[in-house]
Amino acid sequence: MSRILRYVRREALPGLLGIALGCLLLFPVFYGVMGAFKTPAEFNAYPPSVLPGSFLNLENFRAVFTQVPMPRYFLNSLITATLTSVVRLIVAALAAYAFAFYRFRGEKVLFILILGTMMLPADTLLITNYQTVSRLGLLDSYLGVCIVTFVSASQMFMLRQHFRSAPGAVREAAQLDGCGDLRFAVSILTPMSLPLMLILFVQSFVTQWNAYLWPLLVTNTNAMRTVQVGVTMLTAIEGTNYETVLAGATVAMIPAAILFVAMRRSLTRTMSQGAVIG
Repeated sequence: MSRILRYVRREALPGLLGIALGCLLLFPVFYGVMGAFKTPAEFNAYPPSVLPGSFLNLENFRAVFTQVPMPRYFLNSLITATLTSVVRLIVAALAAYAFAFYRFRGEKVLFILILGTMMLPADTLLITNYQTVSRLGLLDSYLGVCIVTFVSASQMFMLRQHFRSAPGAVREAAQLDGCGDLRFAVSILTPMSLPLMLILFVQSFVTQWNAYLWPLLVTNTNAMRTVQVGVTMLTAIEGTNYETVLAGATVAMIPAAILFVAMRRSLTRTMSQGAVIG
């Protein structure tokens, strides 16, 4: 009997708590997707129901693509999210390499100052960033949407810590073979760090894909709006049509979900490859 109690306490109970917490966190997403298939009458019914009357009700999804130019918004978000993720990862990797393998005057002070920027809320820089982008003439452009997110102190810190854990003998052997810093970083260090880089890429892509306030401020035309801004434009003048907004939010989640699933499979493969290379 005591054996069963120990098993329940150590294995079953934590598992059940994890499942309960996961269901609690996923329920708003599930309810939002179900609400996308409801009619206005079903949405306003009391008591409210979780499931729609029919999953064949696609009027809300048709409204998403007829009320606003949603394909254009998707393209804009795809461009800005991809550009931000790639540039941010390159900048973070180069900075992390310098802090991991070079020793120079003021290195620790500069590193602490960079980490200190992580404690600044993004909203405190909103006005100054807008003024800078405006003076550079980058309003209503892809570069204007992306430029303030090209540098990430958190990604630089994570990559720096990972690079420092690499065996020193590997870099020394590469230098003896005539391998320069750039070739070492690209050919040896990057494959060893690929799982972490994939995680950082997905995190950056999803964050930029879901960005709302900054794209709203720096874009003025429908040709440059992003998908999250487009979802808010689905609201009717006479009142909030929740079912259409939820349909737009459901559609907006699809690319990020596909990327997560695809990268999850790639991450499983690259983790074993990185271990072999390391």
